[in-house]
Amino acid sequence: MERSPADFLRRLGSGESIEAVCARTGMTAAELRARWTAEAAGRVPPMEGSLRVGAPGRIDIRRDRWGIPHIFADTDTAAFFGLGFAMAQDRLWQMDYLRRRALGRLAEILGRDGLPLDVVARTVGLHRIARGHLERLPAATARVLEQFSAGVNASVAQRAERLPIEFALLEYAPDPWTPLDSLAVMAEFRWYLTGRLPVIAIPELAKRTLNDPGLYRAFLTPEAGDEAIVRPGAYPAARGRPEPVAGGAGDPEEGAGSNNWAVAGGRSATGRPLVASDPHIAFGTTGCWYELRLSGDAINAAGIAYVGVPIVLMGRNERVAWGITNNICSQRDLYQEQTDPRHPNCFLYDAEWEPAEDTTETIAIKGEAPFGLTVRHSHNGPIVDHLLPEPARHTGPVSLRWLGTDHSDEITAGLTAARARSCREFREALREWRVPTLSFVFADADGHVGYQCAGRIPIRDDWDRAYRPGWDPRHQWTAFIPYDEMPAESDPAAGWVRSANNRTAPPDFPYPLSGTWNSGYRALRIRQMLEAQERFAIEDFARMQQDTLSLRAVECVPPLLAALDGLPDAPVRVRRAADALRAWNRRMDVGEAGAALFELFFARWCRAVAEARFPPAMADLMAGADMGLAVALLAGDPNGWFAPGRRDDAIVSAFRRTVEDLTARLGPDVSAWTWGRVHTIPLRHSLSGRGDLGALLDRGGDPVHGSGVTVCNTGYDPNYLAVIGANYRLIADLSADPPGLYAVDAAGESGEPGSPHYGDQLREWLAGRHHFIAMDRAQVEREAGARLTLT
Repeated sequence: MERSPADFLRRLGSGESIEAVCARTGMTAAELRARWTAEAAGRVPPMEGSLRVGAPGRIDIRRDRWGIPHIFADTDTAAFFGLGFAMAQDRLWQMDYLRRRALGRLAEILGRDGLPLDVVARTVGLHRIARGHLERLPAATARVLEQFSAGVNASVAQRAERLPIEFALLEYAPDPWTPLDSLAVMAEFRWYLTGRLPVIAIPELAKRTLNDPGLYRAFLTPEAGDEAIVRPGAYPAARGRPEPVAGGAGDPEEGAGSNNWAVAGGRSATGRPLVASDPHIAFGTTGCWYELRLSGDAINAAGIAYVGVPIVLMGRNERVAWGITNNICSQRDLYQEQTDPRHPNCFLYDAEWEPAEDTTETIAIKGEAPFGLTVRHSHNGPIVDHLLPEPARHTGPVSLRWLGTDHSDEITAGLTAARARSCREFREALREWRVPTLSFVFADADGHVGYQCAGRIPIRDDWDRAYRPGWDPRHQWTAFIPYDEMPAESDPAAGWVRSANNRTAPPDFPYPLSGTWNSGYRALRIRQMLEAQERFAIEDFARMQQDTLSLRAVECVPPLLAALDGLPDAPVRVRRAADALRAWNRRMDVGEAGAALFELFFARWCRAVAEARFPPAMADLMAGADMGLAVALLAGDPNGWFAPGRRDDAIVSAFRRTVEDLTARLGPDVSAWTWGRVHTIPLRHSLSGRGDLGALLDRGGDPVHGSGVTVCNTGYDPNYLAVIGANYRLIADLSADPPGLYAVDAAGESGEPGSPHYGDQLREWLAGRHHFIAMDRAQVEREAGARLTLT
């Protein structure tokens, strides 16, 4: 019997079941779990005491009751060293995972399971992009990354024999952290927010399949598409209509959005501005955000960083608070390339046949021979047919032009913004922010509020959501919108600003924004709440972040009920289901049967809409993008999407099948079909699907309010899959003295399964409660749960 810790963990990490490991080692299941618990707890690094680690000065790390580090140093140099040290204490394996994901090296540790993500990273060239950025970094930014890296490596050295348990599961140790790694992680984050190739490939498939301009425009119908971030009058209106095609066609990654808003002092109960922000991203046992308080000689900020990147991405300093959402103005295009057998290995451009450029990538795979990947490049960029959704993989050759391949330096911009003393300085700091396009809302202690669309937006002379002809120079990017003419607002008369991945500006904005924005329902609902009362307090913002009213349901339920009224010979359960829907308050609360009925119906209805015009092999993909059209078709069918007389039948059929499905899943009692029984929050580990590791590493599974189109965002179309949502929420009150930040994370600060801060904030998050991150050192010292000094 083999019972060493190394063997026990190695077997679990290789994918053996708990039962098989028990049989091999002679342990009972209870003994295995006890050993697992002891191993995980024994790997949590010490958070108390004093350590000599070669720090560039004394660094005090005080952790509050939630394990959030408050890092105090006399210089910014030392503060960033401390940030690297603390982050590696909490998130070392996650940092290594994200670095490998960016560099295309996951298969080295995961085997063939990691190969698909490696192929994406190598095709896009994230490793080459990061190297190019490193060569052009300003000296001051390079020093920040160097000190952050030194802190990470000092932390690793302190625990070399007791690394996070994932390293033992997968039998490897991390390489030293370098500035290149932070740049690579940032490059992959930019790709995650701006790549999203389906939002171009899906309209292309629709255009080819429908072959009808009217039906194509119908497919691009947006949800609440007129709800814009900036108001008319905040810009000089164009004489024409720069947006020739509707910015609709739902994003299959719709839940991966965000909300933010701010009110000026005149709309605040305290007389000073309030700011709220809640980025939406995948739920997990460990979130991608890292809560922190950082204090040096020039920086004094609290908020969150993206793991592996040492900037305060959203939060506040003593005088300015800010939040972000993904702006989703397109920074990439897909080009249809033209080839000819008479000109092998060439692509046509501007009437000339240009030779393709090939690069060869060798991807190491654990336990297997390396995988060779040849990436072919046209004038426009890499050929990406293999990265497209399956139904679109035979539409090529298709190349990618992505702005993220150009030089940009968001880390420098983020460092400068975190030190800003006013809205004016903050806005100026964003001038060099290029990728991704983000919607910043911000406010300062003097009472000002503002909105700024930051990032470079290409100007396209001709734009459509689908492919562009790669051989035609007229379809190249001609320039970029000047920063001073980007969508923005300063101290609007209404006293508030907000964004929620919705349309950035009305159609008469003087530049084409080429938007691929999401549903406007969340933005509309935020506006409704901001207009519903005169003044706001922190408690009001917390309530707004928990708002579950579905404006999609508000729009859809009446025509759905009209279609169901008077059904001949309807089964009793169908009539009872319709009654439950009629009585429903349109809120996505866990105890509401109407919420489950509506969302499961809407998913089936989207599928029925897709099946009416697309072949079966394409229907699943198109159903994930036709939400706006599906909403419109419940009220009427002016474009003839369905065959005559078939729309009403399709609505009724989708509802009947929904009732049958819920009966089979939850029993015959309609009142028991509550949203919380189908809509639960999964906090899954990145190794969850490997053997039985999910049983040891995962958390969550609780019923959760909200959906993908509610401000309380916990959904992903189909919305009963709560895999994405507002996993972090913050509220900043600029009247607070001493200053601080109210925040909550759906997971917790630690990625160490043995830590008490692994998943410890979920209950607070579910209840809509926030903790306070104090920025007064005396208060921090009084309330510290752990004290560590680095020298």
